[in-house]
Amino acid sequence: MRILTVEDDSSAASDIVCYLRENGFEVDWVDNGPEGMLRAMSNEYAAITLDRMLPGMDGLSIVKAIRAVGVQTPVLMLSALSDVDERISGLRAGGDDYLTKPFELEELFARLEVMLRRVAPRSPVQETRLVVGPLEIDLLSRVVTRDGQEIELQPTEYRVLEFMMRHAGQTITRTMLFEAVWGYHFNPGTNLINVHVARLRKKIDPPGVAALIQTVRGSGYVIE
Repeated sequence: MRILTVEDDSSAASDIVCYLRENGFEVDWVDNGPEGMLRAMSNEYAAITLDRMLPGMDGLSIVKAIRAVGVQTPVLMLSALSDVDERISGLRAGGDDYLTKPFELEELFARLEVMLRRVAPRSPVQETRLVVGPLEIDLLSRVVTRDGQEIELQPTEYRVLEFMMRHAGQTITRTMLFEAVWGYHFNPGTNLINVHVARLRKKIDPPGVAALIQTVRGSGYVIE
């Protein structure tokens, strides 16, 4: 199961991420509100731990936004604000539970387990293909084709393309790619992304066909 942790305190986030991973979860971490909302809206997570106070966009606004578009992922709100009114605000905004800082990691884990039990069992439908226009990935065989013609990709190129296709139509920042493909939680400031995207373009968008991968100036890339 994948958990999204949205927390701007790197020390607290490290503790949460390490503990959840030790207990069998896959965990993605982001440290700001706007990216947290974007990730939450992807609807790819079993649950979300969401800090109340975040740079760029606060936790209440995030949970309201994702509920407004129909995302029902369970949300555990975390906050140093312990007033009853604050807890009520978090729950009314769409949070499923509210945990006041400081807390024991065992309690956070237990609350996540309870939330996950509430929504189980779900009917799992295994996703076997990703399709964007003429481009297709068979997730079982890891074969990539465009218009039925197989395209040979290196492992890292495949991971970059898979992530982009899972977020088709959305602007994908370099930081998101570094985190998803290389496991960095920051942009190291190299041209690694540019190199791999350039190689992908040569294979995915050869001359004479409509380009699927577009650059969003100042932001990143989009595939559509």
